[in-house]
Amino acid sequence: MATMARSFLQAISKDEVVAPPLRVVQIEGLAVLKIIKHCKEFAPTLVTGQLLGLDVGSVLEVTNCFPFPVRDDDEEIEADGANYQLEMMRCLREVNVDNNTVGWYQSTVLGSYQTVELIETFMNYQENIKRCVCIIYDPSKADLGVLALKALKLSDSFMELYRAGNFTGEKLREKNFSWMDIFEEIPIKVSNSALVSAFMTELETDAPVSQGDYDRLHSSTTPFLENNMEFLIKCMDDLSMEQQKFQYYYRNLSRQQAQQQAWLQKRRTENMGRRSAGEEALPEEDPSNPIFKPIPEPSRLESFLITNQVSNFCGQINGVAGQNFSRLYLTKALHDN
Repeated sequence: MATMARSFLQAISKDEVVAPPLRVVQIEGLAVLKIIKHCKEFAPTLVTGQLLGLDVGSVLEVTNCFPFPVRDDDEEIEADGANYQLEMMRCLREVNVDNNTVGWYQSTVLGSYQTVELIETFMNYQENIKRCVCIIYDPSKADLGVLALKALKLSDSFMELYRAGNFTGEKLREKNFSWMDIFEEIPIKVSNSALVSAFMTELETDAPVSQGDYDRLHSSTTPFLENNMEFLIKCMDDLSMEQQKFQYYYRNLSRQQAQQQAWLQKRRTENMGRRSAGEEALPEEDPSNPIFKPIPEPSRLESFLITNQVSNFCGQINGVAGQNFSRLYLTKALHDN
């Protein structure tokens, strides 16, 4: 009996240590509507909120959410926000609603969410919640008929590098780490109860198949493309500034190496003279000399995040432009017929 109990405890401890990887984020339709409503009401101001639910195996269930009050950087207001969260959790617990925190949601503008602040928030959540996600909603894409919801988490390799605080080129090459390995996008599955699904079926209109919706052929997406191009140009300027930092670093490194070689050559010549005179040779390295002080290499985190932003904006421009070309070809075919 003792052996069975011991094996059972060992099995439990193994299950606690080795958790299955997160495969999907299952979110209730009501929670999705709450997120959309909150983000649209305050757009273009960026807002955030808390996600509540359950962590079940490889599925993270989001069953409810509530918004955070819009606050400034004042410490008293931040304290009020923390008290508000605790009070909301207590109220939800009293009415028997899921009050387990599984992450947070936030709004964004044209997908510009890859920032250092997002990573810091992730790391703060990771201290207490090992498998938390951030749901990103972009209300600016709603006019294009797109439900822009994304569930993100930090990759394990990135969190290891971030805790070490080492984003040098040598370390990144050693880990085979690239800018695409910072975030992991988790598939989202929207679920509804059987009663809600039946109600939605009743609300559907019995429109004939032959009815044409010509609004779908509307190809005026100029403001969206212009805004994407403006953000893209700004990101390219920021990336150019980051590259200038690295160029400055490598110029200083080359200058320091040349100074070290000149100093070593001078010291070796001096040692040859001392040996000829029967004197003891001086050491070839002098830690007190400023030229032997290592130059700190700039972190590549910021450039990686900017590269992520550039890739995101290029993908959005490519997607919208491709849809417009399809509409133009379809409109031309209808016109010819």
